Amino acid sequence: MKIISNPIKLKNYLKTIDKTIGFIPTMGALHEGHLTLIREAKKENDFIVVSIFVNPTQFSADEDLDKYPRRDDADKKICELAGVDILFFPHVDDIYSEDEVSISSPNIRGYVLEGFTRPSHFNGVLTVVNKLLNIVNPSRAYFGKKDAQQLNLIELMVKQLFMNVEIVAVNTVRDVDGLALSSRNIYLSKEQRNKALLIPNSLNLASNLIKNGELNSKNIIQKMRDFLDDLEILYIEILDREFNQIKNVKLKDTIILVEVKVANTRLLDNLWL
Repeated sequence: MKIISNPIKLKNYLKTIDKTIGFIPTMGALHEGHLTLIREAKKENDFIVVSIFVNPTQFSADEDLDKYPRRDDADKKICELAGVDILFFPHVDDIYSEDEVSISSPNIRGYVLEGFTRPSHFNGVLTVVNKLLNIVNPSRAYFGKKDAQQLNLIELMVKQLFMNVEIVAVNTVRDVDGLALSSRNIYLSKEQRNKALLIPNSLNLASNLIKNGELNSKNIIQKMRDFLDDLEILYIEILDREFNQIKNVKLKDTIILVEVKVANTRLLDNLWL
């Protein structure tokens, strides 16, 4: 496995690779969810690139950039054992300069849900993903469905900017207790983790309601809110896959999205129907 930090060096090296390239952009603190992305990429591509870059522009001043988990040595070993061909490990100065061209998230879709409480977040996400895709120029890039709004906006950017890459969505990976895997789970104490299990359980509640014939979005959301009453709910929404609000669940075209805070930790989860 090669480890490359310089974007131009990586870009020039990849020009010599006459193979399909699968790319997995990450912020490190790798877990089984990331390994699932790598395994999916290996099934469909000849050459695998993983990036690790904690992107400062998607954090606001009051967020956890400095505390975000970093396990550089462990992450390098994980990538090596997983059969990654290149680990792209840039520094902030390799990616950003003082007078930056940036990408703005769409005026509606970028400022609802997570974008409502973090209004600059998706500008930073789209800017860095655009940079990374331009550096690596992959055949396919892999993202988890857990971050459904991020995934939707990246797909929209690729479509609207006519970018030559296939975005592959991969199902959420869960721990044995049902909690969606996230690098931020490390922040949770044992008691907080037990509280966090209410999140996947609320989605199971919604699934059972729908199986029993309840399709009204308002009714489902209210029952989920009642179930999650002990947590700080940032949002619960039922949307179609283009992120429009819908009055009733439409099978094969619906996402139920939840974001809550457990102590100071934001946790996302969703259910694709």
